[in-house]
Formats: sequence, structure tokens, C-alpha cells
Amino acid sequence: MKKFLLTILLAVAALSVSGQDFGRRVALNDDWRFNLGDLKYGGIANLPTDGWQEVTVPHDWSVLQQASPLYASCTGFFPGGIGWYRRQVDIPATEQGNKVYVYFEGVYNNSEVYFNGQLIGKRPYGYVSFMYDLTPYVKWGESNSLAVKVDHSEDADSRWYTGSGIYRDVWLVYANPVHIDLWGVAYSATVTGDKAVVKVNTEIKNDSAQKATVKVKEELLDAEGKVVATAVRNASVAAGETGVVELALNLNSPNLWDLENPYLYTLNTTVMQGSKQIDESSCKVGIRTLDFDPDKGFSLNGKNIKMKGVCVHHDSGALGAAAYKSVWRYRLENLKKLGCNALRTSHNPQATSFYELCDEMGFLVMDEAFDEWEYPKNKWIEGWNVGEPGHQGYAKYFAEWNVRDVHAMVKRDRKHASVVMWSIGNEVDYPNDPYSHPVLDRESIGQQHVAGYKPERPNANRLGAIGKVLAAQVRDLDMSRPVTAALAGAVMSNETELPGALDVVGYNYTENRYDMDHKTYPQRVLYGSENRHDIESWYAVKDNEFIFGQFIWTGIDYLGESRGWPVRGFSSGLLDMAGNIKPSGYFRRALWAESPVAYVGTYQIPALGASARMLSTGAPHVWNYDNGTPIRVVCYTNCEAAELMLNGKRVGERKQYDPKTGIIYWDINYQPGTLSVVAYNGNEKAAEDSVKTTGVAVKMQAEVLDNVDGGAERIVVVTMLDEAGNRVMLADNEVSCVAEGGVVLGMENGSDDATVSYTDAKHRCKDGTMLVFVRKTAEQGALTLKSPMIPSVKVEL
Repeated sequence: MKKFLLTILLAVAALSVSGQDFGRRVALNDDWRFNLGDLKYGGIANLPTDGWQEVTVPHDWSVLQQASPLYASCTGFFPGGIGWYRRQVDIPATEQGNKVYVYFEGVYNNSEVYFNGQLIGKRPYGYVSFMYDLTPYVKWGESNSLAVKVDHSEDADSRWYTGSGIYRDVWLVYANPVHIDLWGVAYSATVTGDKAVVKVNTEIKNDSAQKATVKVKEELLDAEGKVVATAVRNASVAAGETGVVELALNLNSPNLWDLENPYLYTLNTTVMQGSKQIDESSCKVGIRTLDFDPDKGFSLNGKNIKMKGVCVHHDSGALGAAAYKSVWRYRLENLKKLGCNALRTSHNPQATSFYELCDEMGFLVMDEAFDEWEYPKNKWIEGWNVGEPGHQGYAKYFAEWNVRDVHAMVKRDRKHASVVMWSIGNEVDYPNDPYSHPVLDRESIGQQHVAGYKPERPNANRLGAIGKVLAAQVRDLDMSRPVTAALAGAVMSNETELPGALDVVGYNYTENRYDMDHKTYPQRVLYGSENRHDIESWYAVKDNEFIFGQFIWTGIDYLGESRGWPVRGFSSGLLDMAGNIKPSGYFRRALWAESPVAYVGTYQIPALGASARMLSTGAPHVWNYDNGTPIRVVCYTNCEAAELMLNGKRVGERKQYDPKTGIIYWDINYQPGTLSVVAYNGNEKAAEDSVKTTGVAVKMQAEVLDNVDGGAERIVVVTMLDEAGNRVMLADNEVSCVAEGGVVLGMENGSDDATVSYTDAKHRCKDGTMLVFVRKTAEQGALTLKSPMIPSVKVEL
């Protein structure tokens, strides 16, 4: 059994997103000027920006452009290019003697940062956070120029949509010359019975010219703010060095972080020099234990559970890559409703706010670093697996940057209780894309690939050597979580040392090898790291104790990886790009949910008869057809049986759940009214769902979602209603909106159509609904929505 004790790394004080900063951190999201196109001297100091666009970050310029078949299908037919960002930064003279840093949560990609005309750093990888020291170039008490060049001219550099620009938050950080190092507070918790010992390591960086003597204090507060443990230690750190201060906190009757009750403590770290407080860090943390066993699967706090996971890319539909916490809260809340308890960050680290939400909401996270290593994968230009692929991508930077990028992911994200696995790669072993091996002459995988051994391609034995290096880098920073990878072709990987470099091994679409490889490699911990939606894939997890979970491809529809123009994305999600639950999501809920559930969906039976139509896991929630039309009604439930009612009368006999399909169905002729499925366990009614015949849309409803995350962004849910107030699923009304004291960021209906704009404040509904994303720019804000032949609606923001 592989046991992993929680280790959490906290951010430098001024970077703590949760908790007090005491003015040490300043947001730099506003007042940027943006120029799309390269400039020969774009980084010089005080460059005039007349005519440049005023923007606020997060900002993704690609999604704001018009998609076109002239661009690559892999990135959703959106353009890339080169862009320059500039803004002025006032740094008070009173800060002289302190350190000044700039912290970028994410810039895609190939960024170059200039400060007062001085190039201070480059970062090729677009998914990691990074920080630069501005202190040597500061003009104290004056206005300083900050410029960022973003070079995404190789815009077919990914197999999915990436976005372009400064797409996450930016911070200015002030710190004493003696301060907590970036991501420099770590703790590990040992839980024994009703006691926990929390060992805290704090890295103190001394950038002063003389030895520093400090006092480090750790306080652990419960959810009510009560201090439950304290420890203090004095330490000396030599000039120019970084020292580690170790402390232990004893905690009685700890509240453990789990899926049902994701309990979060607060760890406050303060650093004193004499009687002066010189730094502080505060962060929400959780205490839990992880066990991974080759025979018993996964246990959280000693309780065996199955990971009911989904893969998610980082885009948000109409918003592109721009990362907003409120948008992801809405999406994750809907995934939670489906019984989802685990998320895989396919195939790169996400924004910090994503992990904060997972900590708070009780999700398990597989944090993934890379999609390719030293050689590029195929990037499809004309459609998925169509024509000749391109080969741009991160691979050309891998040799120089992989260690630093893995370090950035692990050091930043190890503070999060939700993170339970580190993935060092996705499908890096895909047969002949690019690695090959003689075993391919007799074996294959369940995905489309180039068959047979190709000796002219890189030898697959390289995978073991690279995997060992990356795994070692992760373990140097965090021994509390297992190292994993998502293997595409276990048939080839099994001939290499790659699986042996991992603590737990993920199989993509290879359920047929579970039993075989469990017997051949009895010490290998196995799970499904990427899986199809079919019920057989779930049974391969549910019925095998040694398989601890699955990650469905995908949780949410995403931009890119298009099958061809004019489709902007991939639609295999349980949610659409607006975050709405799709019928396939309700089918998944019936497989995953712990409490009784039921869903009713319908579709027309083809003229060839019922036998010509497979049972659908994607039947819409609609009851509007021509009278007498033959309709198949399906019920997705986890109950023992269900019956069908129409206008209060039984029209479908009570049928038993079919474990082979997961679907109960009836064929009836359409009549208008209220159609209901009633599900039973024994003779007890356990769950129910109904759908009504609706009239035409005659009014519009707009609801502003609660702004629990405190940002300026607002989500407005627009719904088209009939006279009786029912949502009209067939409505596709066009809606235009005007914001007062705000800016419309985009409108998202979940459609795949790449020919229309999602950012021009005018869009059609789909399934009778859409989301409007608005950023408030004034204390009082409002949004007016109009639709032809429908009364206008105005809502306060």
C-alpha cells in the first residue's frame, strides 16, 4: 500500500489569494494598453500608446477575433499572432529599501517582460505562474513602465484551444528584503487517532547585505477563526541565502478534509525581526490522508472511494482562456450535481482560483503538467485526424524548461488539499505520435493511430528515461502525493521503464487491459485516466476493486480539437460551453449519484421503427411534437424501476432498471401535456422528473447569479419563457444587451457554430437559454436585454 500524507505549500505573503495581505499585494489587472501586432521597439521605456486599445486582464485576444477556416482546426479556427501590453506602475518613494516583484499567474505564450526598458525575463510555457524581481530597475516615487510581449505567432501549437495574451491575474508585490520565499511555506500532517501533528517548513529568503535573525510564528485557526495550535521559533539566515525554519503544531480532534465536508483551516505564518513584523502569509488548507493500493484502490482518510472524474480544459467558451473564478464556480457546481468528485486538468496547470474552488467544494484533482515532451505531437489543421498535421508546440522548449515548469506547477499547487496526484504527461506514449516500438507490429490501442513499428521515429525507450527525471523532480518537492501519467498505449509503455517510474498508472481508453495488467504487474496501482461515456467503461471501475476511478472525456465542451469547419470545438462534455447540464450529464448522474435520481428525455422514433434507433444517452428534455408522432421516452435513473405518466395517467408500465444499458424506455404516441417518470425502490417512490409541452416564447427572464467570489464579473442567466412561465427548450430567440456601468464580455449559448461572434453583445439562445458575462466598471451597474417581439428586461448588477 502506498500511503501519502498531505503536504501543502503556501504562497509568499503578498501572493496569498486567501487571507490578509496588509497592503503588500497590489492588483495590476486594470489600465493596460494593448496592441495586436509586433513592434520593433515595443519594450522601450515610455513608449507612446496613443491609439492602443484599453483592456483589463484577464485578456485573451484570440477569442475576440473572428474564427476562420484559414486558421487551424486544432485551436478552434481562431488566430494567434503577436501582441504587446503596456501599463504604467506608480511605486511610492516610501517603498525604497523594500523588494518589488511582478507576479504573472499565466501568459500564453512566449512572454517577454520589460520594466523601464529593461528585459527582465522570458517564459515560453503559457500555463505556469512566474515572478520577476523589479527592484534593480525601479524609479522610486515615479511612474514606471511595464511592457509584456506575447508571441503566439505559432498559433497551431496545441491540440486544443489555448488563447493568447495575459489571460490570468497580475500582481505587484512589495516585500521586506528578508521575506518568505515564493511558495515557501510547506506543511505535512500526520494523523493518528484523534490527534494530528502538523509539521511546517518556512523558507526565509535573505536578500539583505547582512545576516538576519528572525522569529517565525505559525498559527492554525479553525473554520470559526479560533486559534487551535501555535508554534514559534527563532532562526538566523545568512546574507544572500535562503533558510528553512521547521516547526510542529499539535492538534487535538482534527477536522479532516473530505468530499462531503471539505473542512479548511487557516494557517497564518508571521515573520518578525525584532519587534517589527516583516512578512505574513495566510492560506486556507485542509488535512487529509491518501492511500493508493494496487488491490484495494484509493482511500481518503481511510475510507475507500471511487474517483468519479472528468477531464477539463481551461477555456470558458465565449470568454476563451480568460480565467474568472465565478465562471468556474458555476461550472463546478453543475458538475457536483452529477456526482462528479474528481477533476483532471487536461493537459496543463489551471488558474490558482480553480484549485481554491476545488479545495472549498470538495473535488479531488489530478494536476497535469504536459501534453508532449521532447518531440511534438500531431496538431490537426484541417479537422481532427484529417489531412496533414502540423508540429508546432512546447516540445522545442522542453529540454531547457521542463524542470523549471514542473517545479512551478508543484510548488504553486501543493498548498491545495484538493490536489491528490501529479501527472507528468498525457499520452506521451501515443503510438507513432511520435514514439514507436517493435511491439506495435503485433499490438495496438483502442484509439485511432498509425499502426505498426516505425523505426525512423523516436524510440519509445526514451519515455522511461524522461519519466524518471520528471518524477524525481516532483518527488524532490513533494512526497505527499503520487506521481502519475495518462498512458495512451500501455501496450507500448509496458515495454519501457515509464510505468515503473510512476507511483500510480493511468490508462486512457484501455479498459480491456485492466485485468490482464493487474495480474502481470500486481504492484501497479491502476485507474482510468481518460475514458469514454459508455456504461461498460464505468462497470470496469465499479466492478473492479483494484481500479480506483475514471476520468470521462470530457466534463465540459471545449474550444478546439474541431472535427472541421465550421465547428469551433469538441462536444463530448457532460456540460456544454455555457456550463449547462446536457442529457449525457443526466445519464452520468444516474451512474454516479449516491441519492435516488431520475431524468426524462424524449426523441422521435425514425420511420424504420424503434429497432433502427439505438437507446440514446443524449435525449433532450423536450415534450413538443406533432400529435400522434411515435416518440421514445427514456428514463435515466439509479432506482430499481420506473413508470411513465402523461397528464396524471399511466401510459408506460413499471419497468425494471436495465443494467446492460442503464436506460428504461417506453414507446408512445405524442399527446401534449405533462410527461412524468416516477422511479421506485421497492414499492416506495424514490425520484421523479417531468417535462411539459410549452407554448412559444413570449417573455424573457434574467437572473444575476450571486457574486460570492467578490470579483467585478457577473453572470446573467437568460431564459425564454412561455405564457405559463415554462422554459421553452425550442426557443432560439436573438438577444441583444447593453450594459450601464459595465462591459459585456461575451454571450455563450453552448453552440458549436464558429461562424458567429460570441463577444459582440448580440446572440441567439439555444435550448431557450444562454449566459451573459458582464464586468462591472462602476459602483452601480445594470444590464438591459432586448429580443424582437419580447418585452425588454433590465437587471441590476
